[in-house]
Amino acid sequence: MREPLEPTLRLAITLRYLATGNSYKTLEYEFRLANNTISRIVPETCNAINNEFAEEFLKFPSTPDEWRAVAEGFSNKWNFHNCLGALDGKHVAIRAPSASGSVYYNYKGFHSIVLMALVDSQYRFLYVEVGANGGASDGGLFAGMPLWAALENNTLGVPPPTPFPRDDQPMPYSIVADDAFAMRTYLMKPYPQRGMSREQRLYNYRLSRARRVVENAFGILAHSWQDKLSDVGDLGLNASILGSELAKVHLPDLCCRL
Repeated sequence: MREPLEPTLRLAITLRYLATGNSYKTLEYEFRLANNTISRIVPETCNAINNEFAEEFLKFPSTPDEWRAVAEGFSNKWNFHNCLGALDGKHVAIRAPSASGSVYYNYKGFHSIVLMALVDSQYRFLYVEVGANGGASDGGLFAGMPLWAALENNTLGVPPPTPFPRDDQPMPYSIVADDAFAMRTYLMKPYPQRGMSREQRLYNYRLSRARRVVENAFGILAHSWQDKLSDVGDLGLNASILGSELAKVHLPDLCCRL
């Protein structure tokens, strides 16, 4: 019986793949292992990293004080009060799985899986879900997420409504998103563009400033890990690698679910 590969070797192979984006065939000659063996090692190691360190490092806000700290960041930096985070989805290109038809084909004209994320005022990921098919809408995906259920059932530890600065009317805490999502007391979206009043235009401007942090966070992620956000053939591998890469962006502030 063959001896199992040392954990240090498995980690070295995975880190080399993540750092360079080299193909399995190239790594085959570098580490003298068959490419089909490497193709199993990389996703297994990524998943092992996620499973081992998730509870220790990936912390999702769960108390009123932690949520107030998030809201304070949006208030101070983006002048949008009582904000719990910015929510959006990003399409990550894949090669269509066999016999998948148009399930993964998105409105942008390519096959993808969706990275749905909630981001704080400093571009840090608070909550992430990866792997939904690209043919689904952002609003539909959000309605199937545990985050949506927790918000609906008020089980996130969100603080009670608090007045804005220089006001005495209690206002609920909420996340911000674009018009692909349905508006709720816990989710604010922009007004339609037609026939807006001055106050509505100001509101849209303020909300856009707060909401764009999630798009900027996706841009930072794509720039840092371009190889992992490009066309990948293995759907499960794409999701597991993307999750482990997100964990490296801001370990103490990320909740990742694959």
